[in-house]
Order: sequence, then structure tokens, then C-alpha cells
Amino acid sequence: MRIPSPLYPGARVALVGPSSAVPEERLQKALDFVRALSLKPVAYPSCYCANRDGYLAAPDAQRAEDLLQAFSDPSIQGVWCVRGGYGAHRILPLLREDCIRENPKWFGGYSDVTALHTFLNQNCDLESYHVVMPSTEPDADAFTLSQLKSALFGGLSGPLPSPEGTSPVPLFAGTARGRLCGGNLSLIAASLGTPWELDTRGKILFLEDIGEKTYRVDAMLTQLRNAGKFDDCAGIVLGAWTDCVPEYPERTLELGEIFRQLIVPAGKPILSNVACGHCLPTLCLPLGRMCVLDAGNGILCLEEGETHV
Repeated sequence: MRIPSPLYPGARVALVGPSSAVPEERLQKALDFVRALSLKPVAYPSCYCANRDGYLAAPDAQRAEDLLQAFSDPSIQGVWCVRGGYGAHRILPLLREDCIRENPKWFGGYSDVTALHTFLNQNCDLESYHVVMPSTEPDADAFTLSQLKSALFGGLSGPLPSPEGTSPVPLFAGTARGRLCGGNLSLIAASLGTPWELDTRGKILFLEDIGEKTYRVDAMLTQLRNAGKFDDCAGIVLGAWTDCVPEYPERTLELGEIFRQLIVPAGKPILSNVACGHCLPTLCLPLGRMCVLDAGNGILCLEEGETHV
């Protein structure tokens, strides 16, 4: 796995919209957020509402072209998704592995961007970063900003901290080592049966989601279980499940029980309640990085990155 060179003050960072459109009133605040980090934002066409295509930031071809242009432009040092939403997996057939392999760069985002993380990690052998995004978290708290700066400027390693007032909860004790993979459950479930299906073999699988009814979480986890993803992985990290509530509270399985029924039987180390996902404060994760999960002691430890490219 290749580790992109960290960014630095004054680095030019491409802002791209691979998914949903950015509301016009949020773009300026997003640019100011990037500048406040001592970076120089370069907004690509998919960031502007004038180019939107219904619920998409721009037509598929434009969103894919923005991403490829950002990687191929030698004056750009990093590529940051301005927001998530929906649509990133629509552009996967339009992406060129050779373009990204020949121009490895820092890449960040989360949520719908999970589709692109999987592509970069598996198809391009490039580490990428599960981080907050400029138009959705421009008012991030101090803990989140500290994590973001570590991801941007090269300081993500060692045991992951927990925000004050939170604590990871072991679901199944044990220790495992492997590369970190995953992200948003909905996107991972949608990848099954495609050329971009998430490969969990020997890896530490991270999962989170937002706004899904508990029966939908059940359905997607069942799909992963039936596809052998829990049997294949080395360990599992469960993040935030924001607004994942039952449709009928009087007759439901709680999320904890769903996890116990569908994930625990795989017998892999499982750590839940990790503060990462659609939540603030939130951790940042280097997807593709080797890590050690000690579920019994509530520790996820990131190893030092390999040689930068």
C-alpha cells in the first residue's frame, strides 16, 4: 500500500464534488475552512450549483473528469471531496486506475465517498483518508480539527484517542492485525457483486451509517454476512450509527442485538461505539493502513505509514 505525501501549509488542494451538489451558500464557507487550515483551495466545476444534474453535483462525466484532472494536475497536492450525499459509485466505471497510480496524492472524504476509498485502496494501491469535509463540517470542534490536521499533515499513528465522554465498547474480545478498510455500510453493501466489491480478507473492517431504519441496518449487515465479509475479515470496528432508529419502536431489534446476532457469531474481535462517522467529535482514519485491534482493551492502534510516494 502506497502512502501519499502529507500536505503542508500553502499546498494547493482540489475540492471536488463526486456525489451530491453543494448548496451555493455553503461553498464560500467551505473555501474559508480550507484556507483556515493554511491550504489553498481550488474549487473544480463539480463544486458549483450551476453544473448540478438533479440531485448530483454534476453529470457523471464531469464529476469523474474533475477527480481525474485533480490527480493528474502537478500543481495540485491533495484532493478533498467537498461533501458526500449520493452518486460516487456511479462514476466508478469512468475512473482510470493508471491516472491515479501515476499521480498518487492525498485524498479525503467520507460517507458516500466510501465508494472512492475502496477504489483507491484496492484498485490503485493508495492509502486514503476518512475525514470530515469542508462543506459539511466547517464548524468542527477542537478534537475533530486536531484529528483532521493529523490526517492532512502526516500525524495519524499510534493508539486512536477517544473524545471526552466517549468510550469504545468490546463486543467480542481478541486481537487482530490487518489493513483498515470500509466506511459507510450502505455503500459497502451496494458494492457487492460489482467489480469494486470491498475485499475484507485479512483486514480490519470499519462500518458506520446515518439515517437508516434499524431493519435496513439489519438487511445490509445480513447481506455482508451472507457474502462472507465477516468470516473473511480479521476484526471489526463499529463506529457511529447516527439517527439509525427503529421504524416501529414497539417491535424492533435494537442495534446492539442486531450486531450480536449477525456479526458476533463470526468470532472475530469486535469493537463498537468508536467515535467515527456522521458524528462530532469524530476520529479520522487512514484507510489502507496496517493497524492492530485489541478489542478486549478497547484499543485500535495505527501502525506507522510505509514510505511516502
